[in-house]
Amino acid sequence: QVQLVESGGGLVQAGDSLKLSCAASAPTFIRNAMGWFRQAPGKEREFVAAIMWYGNSRTYYADSVNDRFTISRDNAKNTVYLQMNSLSPEDTAVYYCAAPPPGRQPTTAVSDYDYWGQGTQVTVSS
Repeated sequence: QVQLVESGGGLVQAGDSLKLSCAASAPTFIRNAMGWFRQAPGKEREFVAAIMWYGNSRTYYADSVNDRFTISRDNAKNTVYLQMNSLSPEDTAVYYCAAPPPGRQPTTAVSDYDYWGQGTQVTVSS
């Protein structure tokens, strides 16, 4: 069982930066790919970024955040991060940390992730 707890959300102005954290309680964390998704009011949950498991540094990004957001992980702390730069009001959403089953490669599909955090609100004012 994987438990995920996000933190770091808040209210910022356009152009600001914010760093989200996701702490995982899972003995298999190093074998878990990890992902970030977001859901804006009235919209479907969408893929933001993903990172492979320990020993594989490959990352994936949605086109809308590429070159602005950076996903990373600290396996010693069982934590994955999402550094968000140049934020715009369009980035306003609840951000969720998610994990597919251990050893499963990350995808952009919500249905491929078995474990989810409770979400953290990010609000960007213009």
